[in-house]
Amino acid sequence: MYIFTINKHTVVGVSSTSSCSQDGGWFNKLLVRKIEPTKESHSRMLSDKEVIYELQTHNLKPGTVAQYLKNYLTSGLIQELTSGLIQELTSGLIDQYVQEVKERNLHLELCGSWTVGVGDQDQCVHLWKYDGGYKSIDQAKRLMDEDTVIQNLLSDRNVHLRSRSNQYLLSFSFWPLVTPRQGGNIYEIRSYFLKASTLLFLNPGTMIEWGNNWARAITFRQSNNEAFGGFFSQVGRLYNVHHIWSAAVDAGRYSDMDHRKQSREDAWQHPGWDEVVAYTVPLIREMHTRILYPNHFSPTN
Repeated sequence: MYIFTINKHTVVGVSSTSSCSQDGGWFNKLLVRKIEPTKESHSRMLSDKEVIYELQTHNLKPGTVAQYLKNYLTSGLIQELTSGLIQELTSGLIDQYVQEVKERNLHLELCGSWTVGVGDQDQCVHLWKYDGGYKSIDQAKRLMDEDTVIQNLLSDRNVHLRSRSNQYLLSFSFWPLVTPRQGGNIYEIRSYFLKASTLLFLNPGTMIEWGNNWARAITFRQSNNEAFGGFFSQVGRLYNVHHIWSAAVDAGRYSDMDHRKQSREDAWQHPGWDEVVAYTVPLIREMHTRILYPNHFSPTN
């Protein structure tokens, strides 16, 4: 038995071993450890921030990406300005949804904007941050619903879409803060859909167990500053985890696909990484990964 602390809350689990020759070996590694009942919500145990992130996924009609991005930058400029973030945009355009939102007090900040290169084609992914929690989300929605300029921009944008979805997320407290990167990086978003409970214990502890393991695992992936953001869903599809990876160019990682391959292989050289993989794989019901390329107006690139 061991005691592990996440965000000042205690989680109790069964201790593990890296030796396959001891009793149970790999079979024991495939058994998900029991999480003790708690009176705290999972979100409070795993996240300590009054910050809500919105992950927007837009599936575009083929051949409309350029027009879509021009429209999105305009609307996104609005939202950036609201957060007080003023930056030089290299597009040469005062491109519309961002610009309009910046002029309104919506407490929104664009953290990243990407086009999918490998995975779902004709898809763009955007990550927004609400500093004021759900109150700021409610305020932003009311103001945007009543704003004819923004509504017209959204109508123009929707012409280019096949479908769209969004989620409200919290950031894991043990992940580094989301910080803009500079210089031609590529990004990878790995999305995990966890089981709501395990067959062995029938308790909804998979998200806590995930956090328990990744609070240790994140240290194995920090040597090259790879961890951009780690999130779990609060509204939208639940029991959903997103890990976004990249690295600073001067670290020489994730600046291209070959660096990505080497970086992932390096993780296996850390004692304990194999344990994390062995314990978290049984928690997963479905997973997929996408390679992302920053859009020219993305705050992180």
